[in-house]
Amino acid sequence: MSTKDRLLGYLKESKGDWVSGELLSRRIGITRSAIWKNISKLREEGYVIESSPNKGYSLSKISEMLLPNEIREGLDTEIFGRGEIIHFRETDSTNARAKELAIQGAPEGTLIVSETQTKGRGRKGRTWFSPSEAGIYASLVLRPNMPPNEAPRITFVTAVSAAETLLALTSLEVAIKWPNDILVNNKKIAGILTEISAEMDAIDYMVVGLGMNVNNPHLPDDIEEKATSIFIETGKRFPKVRIVREYLRRQEKYCRILRDSGFEPILMRWKELTNTIGKRIMVEMIDKRYTGVVQDVDQEGVLILQDEKGAFHRILSGDVTFV
Repeated sequence: MSTKDRLLGYLKESKGDWVSGELLSRRIGITRSAIWKNISKLREEGYVIESSPNKGYSLSKISEMLLPNEIREGLDTEIFGRGEIIHFRETDSTNARAKELAIQGAPEGTLIVSETQTKGRGRKGRTWFSPSEAGIYASLVLRPNMPPNEAPRITFVTAVSAAETLLALTSLEVAIKWPNDILVNNKKIAGILTEISAEMDAIDYMVVGLGMNVNNPHLPDDIEEKATSIFIETGKRFPKVRIVREYLRRQEKYCRILRDSGFEPILMRWKELTNTIGKRIMVEMIDKRYTGVVQDVDQEGVLILQDEKGAFHRILSGDVTFV
């Protein structure tokens, strides 16, 4: 444990009470000048620490950043988030950074988080609005033992995990829209981007990216009618670290269920959470468009659509609009 982390631990133990610089210096075994330097580093990381010549130091507010030590504190997982957590103040894309690490051999459960993204991406290369410190931008390295054709199941796992996280921690009404959107009041609050590297018969690695609007007070004009955030829905800021911890716990749980019990229990839970089945939709693909009613999502995660002429279509991937 670093000197800075030991200092933070002592301040947390005091629970807002004042701790003298002399006591901290004696406990950690460094000079009072070194204490001050580490206090300055903690403040740069977003911790609000008061200081007084007569009283010492007092931790009055925990950082709102997605710092590795804050994520690990209280984390209830065995693998996910237990190894390396890479934190950026800013990066182009957490998925891009995660893929680089995966190529270098990063183990399953490696987590990459950033306070903002300059080139955040959604499906089909769309931009994901990633303002500084407002949302969760996180990517997880997975190495599932499954054939490549079953890789879409991981998106269903992630959708269930993200939806259940919001249901557990907030009072929001949450629904999953096929294939990868998390909605609140029919507006998108989170999205999933799954990327894969595979051989003919085996997956080398997968990167699962989660973008979630948390403390955004407002959204750009071009998406404000179809997107939302926890803050917009509740009028209150929410600690992002709590969401990441709960998401990792549920993601690990459902990845284990997928491995041990197969896709059926995942799909059953997904169907309980989705708002897509039974709805009239328009689905757009690269070269065609269908309008009709969603009849089901099958065991492969394929959407079954009955069009206005009564014909059935199996939709592997596409953009869905409710009509």
